[in-house]
Amino acid sequence: MERLSGLDASFLYLETRSLHMHVAMTTIFDPSTVPGGYSFTKMQALIASRTHSAPVFRRRLVEVPFRLGHPVWVDDLDFDIDYHVRRAAVPSPGGYLELGDLAGEITGHQLDRSRPLWEIWIVEGLAGGRIGLIAKMHHSTVDGVSGAELLSVLFDLEPDPAATPPPPERPVDTRIPSGLELMGEAVVARTFRPFEMTLDLLRTSQRLLNVRRVRNEPQHRAAHSKAALPLSAPRTSFNSALTRRRKVALTAIGLDDVKRLKNATGTTVNDVILAVCTGALRTFLLAGHELPDKPLVAVVPVSVRPENGAPRGSNQVSSMFVQLPANLHDPIDRLMAIREGTKGAKEELNALGADLLQNWAEYATPNVFASAARLYSRMRLADRHRPIANLVISNVPGPDFPLYLGGAELVAGFPLGPVMDGMGVNITIMSYRRVLYWGIIACPETMPRVWDLAAAVPVALDELLEAAREGPATYRSEEAATACASSPGPARPVA
Repeated sequence: MERLSGLDASFLYLETRSLHMHVAMTTIFDPSTVPGGYSFTKMQALIASRTHSAPVFRRRLVEVPFRLGHPVWVDDLDFDIDYHVRRAAVPSPGGYLELGDLAGEITGHQLDRSRPLWEIWIVEGLAGGRIGLIAKMHHSTVDGVSGAELLSVLFDLEPDPAATPPPPERPVDTRIPSGLELMGEAVVARTFRPFEMTLDLLRTSQRLLNVRRVRNEPQHRAAHSKAALPLSAPRTSFNSALTRRRKVALTAIGLDDVKRLKNATGTTVNDVILAVCTGALRTFLLAGHELPDKPLVAVVPVSVRPENGAPRGSNQVSSMFVQLPANLHDPIDRLMAIREGTKGAKEELNALGADLLQNWAEYATPNVFASAARLYSRMRLADRHRPIANLVISNVPGPDFPLYLGGAELVAGFPLGPVMDGMGVNITIMSYRRVLYWGIIACPETMPRVWDLAAAVPVALDELLEAAREGPATYRSEEAATACASSPGPARPVA
């Protein structure tokens, strides 16, 4: 039995019928290297054999009676692989567009909390005889880094899975805690809460003073003048309350091209990625005649996983608020402003402390937190105040070597994060074998032109390369270009 951390549990409390707190991954595989040929049965059996190695695959939630405390994880004694690993197909021609449509449909449904909080869909019918895999897992179980680490459990480094020994199975705990036991533990935890809260209040006060000191230092004023604050974002069409529906678009650019820009401009890879996002958003907003005259604001998750010692809980993340100056015409000016802004945001995050969010999340009261989230969603309160931020942008490092699932080679992987009320689009990027794969997920009622945003990504990279006089991009994704070109116009509302 393992109790969820406050931060992990908060992703459960935030969830409503229109706000789905799961993360996903849409991948493409080449099955030509599968020993004996591909079959769904083979893939399902392989995944089933690997689920013994990581607790996340075989544990389910048990709620504390009356929600007196955070839920606990227990082993699922009725685990059913047929429920978790399913089969699907896309229509012809089986390109990025059709795969993205299926990913949007799958991510538009909540996970069943009576079972382990994950699903995998094996997708057939892709162009060139390829297969896809769409994995969905609740955010209470993984963050971006730990989700990427699960690849090492499911995937191999060689095309023949028999070449590596199977991972050891972990023991299964058959004991399910009683409601009385869970209530007792919750009451004991609450006994120490006032003392812990007082200490955290003192620590937080000191850290806020540190932020003020950093902001007032002369050498840092330029960077902090471009730092973003919550509730300072201008409103756009995609900053409104959500429905449950999701739309997914996929694209890719070359990591080497991004690194060329990084080296030429003295910035970082993350700065360039944010600048590409900014350029794409500028193109998208100009097309819709809604470009604001002030910078957009992005929430950028930051991993705070400790280097030494076991982490507390599945999620080890904090967040920075970063300005995206889409209102600036010159691409290099946008990149330099982002460099200064991220520098200031990192300094403020360091002053606040990486564990601040995790510490205060421990005091989230389940009933109050969940009721507030439902009320906020039901009354569409996101339409009634200034956006906390415009969108979420996350960059997850991936491997630069090939991976295999049951002998099938991983060709492309597009991560997908959750969208939030008031922030109706999420852009998540993962590197794999020197390519940056972009998963863009949105609520189609707030952003019907999500493929237009995907189409603007390589264009924004070209603008930066040209402005930096670095020559044309060396990598082009023909599949992404075809999908963007053939994407239908704005989605019509469903009655």
